[in-house]
Amino acid sequence: MPTPANWPQTLVGVGVLVTGLALAFGAIGISSEAGYGGVGPNFLPWLVSIALTVCGAWIVWEARTGGFREMEESDSAPPYWTGFVWVSAGLMLNAGLITTIGFVLSCALCYLLAVQGLRRASGQPIANSPRTWFIDLATGLVISAPVYWMFTKFLAINLPGLTATGWI
Repeated sequence: MPTPANWPQTLVGVGVLVTGLALAFGAIGISSEAGYGGVGPNFLPWLVSIALTVCGAWIVWEARTGGFREMEESDSAPPYWTGFVWVSAGLMLNAGLITTIGFVLSCALCYLLAVQGLRRASGQPIANSPRTWFIDLATGLVISAPVYWMFTKFLAINLPGLTATGWI
């Protein structure tokens, strides 16, 4: 029996369902010509749209027939919003700066900020240490540079670089 408390769950389900249908609508315009692996470029969008549509319908059905049926009230801690802000800032800066400072540096910055947010969320006291910031930035560079080189040099996929050489 639906209750007013189930409406947020229903809205989430409707949002997922609408996202799946919108992705399916967008996938209609993508070529289905088979490529190297026997599947065309529209395969993954169709797969994701079908999965989202099924999940969205399932969430709506679940919410309308009782919601989280077996779930008991929990004494969980409140969300750590500061960590959320750090991670979100990393993602937003990455998206905003990738064409300006290049893939490698923007991804390293994203990694740095996300790790700082996760360190703070877990209560690590070393989060404010300059040494930790340097290590996190270096780790981000060590991860993002080979990814950039793999995509640009081996797969011939153009990613935004800092220089015209194609190495950074």
